[in-house]
Amino acid sequence: MARHFIDISMHLENDVSSDPPGLGPKISYIDHQTSVPDLAQFFPGLKQEDLPDGEAWAVENVQLNTHNGTHLDAPYHFASTMNGGERAIAIDEVDLDWCFQPGVKLDFRHLPDGYVVQPQDVEAELARIGHTLAPLDIVLVNTRAGTAYGSPDYTRAGCGMGYDATMLLLQRGVRLTGTDAWSWDAPFAHTAKKYAESHDAGLIWEGHKAGRDIGYCHLEKLHNLEALPPHGFYVSCFPVKIRRASAGWTRAVAIFDPALNASPR
Repeated sequence: MARHFIDISMHLENDVSSDPPGLGPKISYIDHQTSVPDLAQFFPGLKQEDLPDGEAWAVENVQLNTHNGTHLDAPYHFASTMNGGERAIAIDEVDLDWCFQPGVKLDFRHLPDGYVVQPQDVEAELARIGHTLAPLDIVLVNTRAGTAYGSPDYTRAGCGMGYDATMLLLQRGVRLTGTDAWSWDAPFAHTAKKYAESHDAGLIWEGHKAGRDIGYCHLEKLHNLEALPPHGFYVSCFPVKIRRASAGWTRAVAIFDPALNASPR
């Protein structure tokens, strides 16, 4: 089998429901005609008709949050500390070795929206797919949210990983995880109902907060996880290098290559 790639990233685009209202990306497009004055300022006397086909360049202005689109969260996003008290690392400090490793997909599409995944759910899925976690495996969680992308339901869809389930992965050496949902945790709309009943703040962002005990990263807003098998591929997800940032955008891809799978880590 020749090497091939599966794109597991979503687009950055206008007018698609991928974030709560007011928090999405804003992209303005400048075409080959509109940009002529921008080019001409560098070349006094240049007229549009002098250019091949009368065209200058195409360029876009993009206003983004570091958590728009498919992105990698650094431990600094979760809390100011990690590993029980160390300073949490930012995205420009993440070990790049974490970002190119064998992938494992856990299929939790059958779980209801708002469900908080527990260790027994992870163990059952690992047994079903016949995989034993190895240190630095990249664990991707396929939820129902992937099918809701682009609809107002997206940020409320899918299950989320609880503290204990996340810690199970981290204690086995996993340092990078991912989800096709808006958040690694259960959607806020569901957690808010539980908090209103219990006023237990420990329920809020519990999967993220596992990073206070063991530092780790996770990918959010992955796409097309349905196209992946349970294992037998690598994930590449190097983040954009933004100094002191809590996250960085990434073009995450799954790589199928017999040479990679045959080679030792």
